[in-house]
Amino acid sequence: MKTFFRHLRRHTLTMIIVVFFLFIQAMCDLRLPDYTSKIVDVGISQNGIESNVPEKILKEDLNKLLIFMNEEDSYTVKEKYELKGNIYILKEPTQEEQEKLSKILIDPELAVLMIEMKDKELLNKINSKEDLFNLASTMNLEGQSSVAQYMNIDEKLKVQYGINYVKNEYKKLNIDISKTQNNYIKNTGTKMLSLALLGAIIAAITSYLTSRLSAKFGKTLREEVVQKIMKFGNKEFKKISLASLITRSTNDINRVQMFITMLLRIMIFAPIMGIGALLKVINNEMNFIIILAVSIILVLVVLLFIIAMPKFKLVQELIDKINLVFREILNGLPVIRSFKNEKNEEERFDEVNKKLTKVNLFVDRIMILMMPTMTFLMNAICILIIYVGAKKIDMGTIQIGTLMAFIQYTIQIIMSFLLISVISIMIPRAWISIKRIAEIFDKDIEIEEPEVVSDIGNKFKGTVEFKEVYFRYHDADEDILENISFKATPGTTTAIIGGTGSGKSTLINLIPRFFDVTGGQILIDGIDVKNLSLYDIRENIGYVPQKGVLFTGTIEENISFGKEKINKKQLELAAQISQSEEFINEKPKKYKEEISQGGTNVSGGQKQRLSIARAIYKNPSIYIFDDSFSALDFKTDKNLRKELKKATKESTVIIVAQRISTVLNADQIIVLDEGKIVGIGSHEELMSTCDIYKEIALSQVTEEELNEK
Repeated sequence: MKTFFRHLRRHTLTMIIVVFFLFIQAMCDLRLPDYTSKIVDVGISQNGIESNVPEKILKEDLNKLLIFMNEEDSYTVKEKYELKGNIYILKEPTQEEQEKLSKILIDPELAVLMIEMKDKELLNKINSKEDLFNLASTMNLEGQSSVAQYMNIDEKLKVQYGINYVKNEYKKLNIDISKTQNNYIKNTGTKMLSLALLGAIIAAITSYLTSRLSAKFGKTLREEVVQKIMKFGNKEFKKISLASLITRSTNDINRVQMFITMLLRIMIFAPIMGIGALLKVINNEMNFIIILAVSIILVLVVLLFIIAMPKFKLVQELIDKINLVFREILNGLPVIRSFKNEKNEEERFDEVNKKLTKVNLFVDRIMILMMPTMTFLMNAICILIIYVGAKKIDMGTIQIGTLMAFIQYTIQIIMSFLLISVISIMIPRAWISIKRIAEIFDKDIEIEEPEVVSDIGNKFKGTVEFKEVYFRYHDADEDILENISFKATPGTTTAIIGGTGSGKSTLINLIPRFFDVTGGQILIDGIDVKNLSLYDIRENIGYVPQKGVLFTGTIEENISFGKEKINKKQLELAAQISQSEEFINEKPKKYKEEISQGGTNVSGGQKQRLSIARAIYKNPSIYIFDDSFSALDFKTDKNLRKELKKATKESTVIIVAQRISTVLNADQIIVLDEGKIVGIGSHEELMSTCDIYKEIALSQVTEEELNEK
């Protein structure tokens, strides 16, 4: 798990940049409802007049307002206005001064507006012909204040009346209100469009950065997984199957990659948006609607977790299973066809496929059900907001634009919680994939590099010695090899022969450390292989497995496998010695001929010869042939061994063989039976001293034929 997060920490700077851009994008998106509200409330309803503080006012009208102010407020107002002729002009106030003037003027404006609207009605009530403003001027401060508070009006509605007062004043001054309105809408709309454009650009940048980050992270993760798997031994492969390793390095990494993209784009962005929108409406009277919506969403998410969570792990396990079955079918297709067992294999695959489909459909149906449920919830909440908001508009406590902004903020809050819930669903699925990938990284490697590496130089001499070697597989009850001791020296050929299951292949696999001995020592040039670096050991060994393995690419690339530079002469010599030259030259493109995946476009014998050519081209100190001549005809086998002897006269050659003809001319022959050496010596010596060797030899050829050889 530490390795996984270590890779993620490499992209810390990019993640910080993404978070910074997401914050700016959220701020842009959060400002848009405010501008919508301003366009409707100020631009349309208030004709572009933002404040109840008039920029120009007639001298007589200001004097009317001053009647309803105390001495301090009256002084403050006069200080901020400059008299030019018969008109007072507002000096440029600061934001703080503007707010202070608005508070001072709001009640006097309302009082004046009331008196002007109800002038005749009030005169009749007090049975007086006197101007009400003159009457108000004779009132004490308490009486003047009571006029302003004649109606029990909400503060927001007072502001609207103040705006109406300013409108009337501008009409008296012949100011073009429609021009003011158009300018305000144009300016506010421009700012709104600019913010929307900025948000879109930032969204594109963050999408690019997150996609690039997740792609690079996925690439690095796949590389590390492959590098780790390359170090796996038999023990590790038994614990994690090949099918599961393929799923983990493809499906699981893709899932994690997608999760990182969603995490950066949504998991960070959604809370910023949700909290920001919540702060915008925190003092609103309709907050109970938001609390109701969020509560319903949380209940739905919890239910979703309880129902769907157990199925997520099962999906990945079934993908492993379907990969395993499919891989077995593809590898065993010729056998399946020859036994006419296609129907049974189809049914076996169909059974796993149906299980996976059933679980996927269950999970997908729940996920799909969530979207229409959330859409219905959002629409229902919008209807509830409009219903409640319409009453409040009718009462004069809020404006239409404010209601529109509240709806937008509510949708932002709901969408934020919805996106967080979607990510919350992805987290357990991604976490399962992360744990499966981390399991590969955390797996202890059986074959490890030594802490202190013995220096043997660039080139081994090639002496291989087994000293009382024992070997047992980690899950076995008995030793596979017991007390194996022999020595193979440069310039000699050591052949290993024995019955099936006698431990021949296991024995030679101990030399390049595909497995480690459980007892005794294997020495190369007198140094224990456990004290040599794996690179040095394997760089000096030419290994040809029992089953010839070729890779996708050209013949040339397969023979020079692992080498950056290709030596044409050495390549052709290797092909000549391995008896591959003849069939290579028959190919249309010769050495440039493509080899298909798994070498399916060449025969078994050609595959073995190319594998042998690959080992010869490497020119190692030690050659290991694990029954690598089994697919060759006798003539090719004889010619190949003759040429091979010349090419390997300074190297140590170890051959595992089933054919007696392959080992006849070996310098020493080791006979294995049930993991023990039962005979060692030349062909002639073993024929007279080892019954098992003699039995193997006579089972293949007659005694007369052996004498002829």
